[in-house]
Amino acid sequence: MRIDAPEIAMANAAGLASRGRAAIAQGDSEFDLSAVTRCDSSAVAVLLEWQREAATRGLKLRVTGTPPGLASLATVYGVEALLPPLAARA
Repeated sequence: MRIDAPEIAMANAAGLASRGRAAIAQGDSEFDLSAVTRCDSSAVAVLLEWQREAATRGLKLRVTGTPPGLASLATVYGVEALLPPLAARA
């Protein structure tokens, strides 16, 4: 699933989380975040939710095009080990 939003923040996190859960329910556990240029801590919550949903369904979450700073946020909150690798894009 490609996330076309320019940011993942409090204003749109719930909607994106819901869309992601629906995609995972249909078997899509690969998320392209390359259009996302900004994120806040709610992006970490969204990824954790997608990770839980994927694991529940026996799928492996894969995230590509990770926006700058998202991996750092996961590290600050101490949850990086709970998420798939989040390599920042160049």
